[in-house]
Amino acid sequence: MNLKEQRYLLKLGQRIKTLRLERGFDQKSFAFHCDIGRTQLYMIENGKTNPRLLTLMKIAAGFEMTLGEFCGEWVD
Repeated sequence: MNLKEQRYLLKLGQRIKTLRLERGFDQKSFAFHCDIGRTQLYMIENGKTNPRLLTLMKIAAGFEMTLGEFCGEWVD
């Protein structure tokens, strides 16, 4: 993985964590809400894994957003 990809994954994780905390979810309850594993969410939030598209779709749905809304302006 190159540096640009690492930065992208960190930025993605920060966005998820920020949205999750703004909505009052702890990691465990949000992971359950999205039907993903808590460890998987932890790894994504910390930029340690590259999530599959289906996982990102589940996370976006957990925020009651489309994937387009979720990705929106922060993706460069």
